Amino acid sequence: MSHAAMTEDERVKMGIYDTTLRLSVGIEDIDDLLNDLEQALNF
Repeated sequence: MSHAAMTEDERVKMGIYDTTLRLSVGIEDIDDLLNDLEQALNF
């Protein structure tokens, strides 16, 4: 995690909250990305 070593105050200053969702994607077909995201959120 890019923010694991940060304090809560440091994360808040950077706009990273406990409810922040980070998506890392590569160069893939948009339909594949949307299907994967939909499947993950419906789990």
